Amino acid sequence: MSNKTLKVALIGNPNSGKSTIFNLLTGLHQKVANFPGVTVEKKTGTFSLKNTEGAVLQIALTDLPGTYSLYPKALDERVTFQVLCDKMHSNYPDVAVVVADGTNLKRALFLCSQVVDLSIPVLLVINMIDLVNAAQTTIDTKAISDVFGIDVICMDARNNDGIPALKKALANYPTKAGKTIFNQQLFMPELNEALAKRYQLSSDYASFLIANNYKYISVFKEENEAGFMKDLLLQYNFEQSLQGNETLERYKFISSYMPSFVHNQALENKKSYSYKIDKILTHKIGGYAIFLFVLFILFQTIFTLAQYPMDFFDNWFSAFSIWVADNLPAGLLNNLLVDGVLAGLGGILIFIPQIALLFAFIALLEDSGYMARVSFIMDKLMRGIGLNGRSVIPLIGGVACAVPAIMGTRTIQNWRERMVTIFVLPLISCSARLPVYALLIALVIPPVKWFGFFNLQGLVLLVMYLIGFAAVVISALVIKLFIKDKQPSYFIMELPVYRVPQWSNVLYMVWDKVKVFVFDAGKIIIAISIILWVLSSFGPSLKMENIDKQFALQLAQPQADTAAVTNTMHAHKLEHSYAGIMGKKLEPLIAPLGFDWKIGIALITSFAAREVFVGTMSTIYSVGTDNMLSVKAKMQAEKNRHTQQPFYNMAVGVSLMLFYVFAMQCMSTLAIVKRETGSWLLPVLQFVYMGLLAYGSSFIAYQWLS
Repeated sequence: MSNKTLKVALIGNPNSGKSTIFNLLTGLHQKVANFPGVTVEKKTGTFSLKNTEGAVLQIALTDLPGTYSLYPKALDERVTFQVLCDKMHSNYPDVAVVVADGTNLKRALFLCSQVVDLSIPVLLVINMIDLVNAAQTTIDTKAISDVFGIDVICMDARNNDGIPALKKALANYPTKAGKTIFNQQLFMPELNEALAKRYQLSSDYASFLIANNYKYISVFKEENEAGFMKDLLLQYNFEQSLQGNETLERYKFISSYMPSFVHNQALENKKSYSYKIDKILTHKIGGYAIFLFVLFILFQTIFTLAQYPMDFFDNWFSAFSIWVADNLPAGLLNNLLVDGVLAGLGGILIFIPQIALLFAFIALLEDSGYMARVSFIMDKLMRGIGLNGRSVIPLIGGVACAVPAIMGTRTIQNWRERMVTIFVLPLISCSARLPVYALLIALVIPPVKWFGFFNLQGLVLLVMYLIGFAAVVISALVIKLFIKDKQPSYFIMELPVYRVPQWSNVLYMVWDKVKVFVFDAGKIIIAISIILWVLSSFGPSLKMENIDKQFALQLAQPQADTAAVTNTMHAHKLEHSYAGIMGKKLEPLIAPLGFDWKIGIALITSFAAREVFVGTMSTIYSVGTDNMLSVKAKMQAEKNRHTQQPFYNMAVGVSLMLFYVFAMQCMSTLAIVKRETGSWLLPVLQFVYMGLLAYGSSFIAYQWLS
């Protein structure tokens, strides 16, 4: 039998379990890109099935962005509209799989009815059937199938229940469209007829949707076709208000059948378990207090539990560096590997346990349904600064990484709110800042503990994150005072029911995020470590020769302390190396912040990525020193050349942490902002604004604490 490729689109409301089904179907055979011409993430995957006749069917599955309807208001909704309404689109499906949240079937059936009316063959998957059964509610799939004229499958995707039935349905895929749910001829019969004569559209409803949003369809990007459509709409007095009328009529139709679709609806009137919890977690005052307590526990855990695996990694890496140094021939290659590559990598990889814990907490909060509540309670605060609850989701995502968080602002419909969110989002402390905070806090904050668990270091880490959020609020408020917006803004979201987090999903997210963090940071750190080692090990030949001669005489003295003289010699060589010269040039500018030339070098290299700071400091302090010592121990031993007191005191540590709270030190973030906004104006403004904030706050902190 010959192979056939079937294009399948996965459609559904946000939080319907669509992504879980996509992962179960495609496994490792998936990739992520962007839809052509639009900066919206495109997840595609492939898998094979055999139908009842034994023919092999290749499934090309596209996971479309979550949406509540086919009315394209935001960028991600626009993509779903384009794929389903434009028959010329490369991802136009042969079959549409609509994923519905069984606990909120009415809302899901609205979207399903729209897809059915496009005359695309549809499979309806009612997910979360376990929660439906737990609520003692039953769904009559046959009644839904009869009314819509489509196949209906029940599923519990979180427990892999129902996937075989879905695969079987896809292997013997439907070729006929469902019944017409809503007769669009009642709205614009003459316009439908005129469009049908000129274009091959899938249905009258496709005509209606295209008439509302024709500029997003490929054929109307041609000037002649766009002009034709404008004239046609003017000729027939087309009004976009018809879209609202259609919504009301469609919901009336669905509501009339809901009693036959869902039984025991009286249970919905009772206060559910989730509703009882929400009365506490979304309280107008208590909700904020609980959220702060959750963050407090998060950062306490990061410092308390992560310490044990961090010590293990630190000791192992130090021992491995010694082993490499002892077993490779002495020389430049040995020094490069030990003092350059391994020192740089070791300085960042020991923070993997803290990064993993951060991502694990984020995954747990998302999978349990609590993160949606955070968006809800923060909506009122966001409105006070000119944003709304939709901005909270990207801002929370920024705790992991600013790049995907900025991409997540595509769901914000209001253009001004989206631009402001993008502008302030890098002020949220991301996971790349965590190693910097962890190192500096361990250096200057005493490990004081209360009740054997709560510690001062974890509290300071929480304060660093809260300072970033406070900067977001203040910055957005200032922008609101100068830039007014007359466009109305709405935030409507469905709170998902609380669920016990699925550990496989949590572990998968932690593994995926840590892997990306390690490999992305690792590539940059290795490259910068090699360059830094060269710059730190070599300098102007005449100067280096003079240092060798000077210390050779000291070493020749009978009573010379060889170790002390050698360390002093290496310190002089580092100071007069090319890296030292570069740092010395920068030192007058950063001295008012309490920074020396070594920190200056790290500030320069970490503009590539913030976490490079730790690797840079590790490389600088490893040249010619004891590799059994951690970067923390080496920095603790650093003395102020004027006072001979520890260089890294409270004033320097706080000043440096504040600098990293505010400074825009991430080339990837600047690049993604440019791509999302289509201009260099916003990233340049971000770089300047955040740079001034960083310098000013560090200056005030150092001068005050000194």
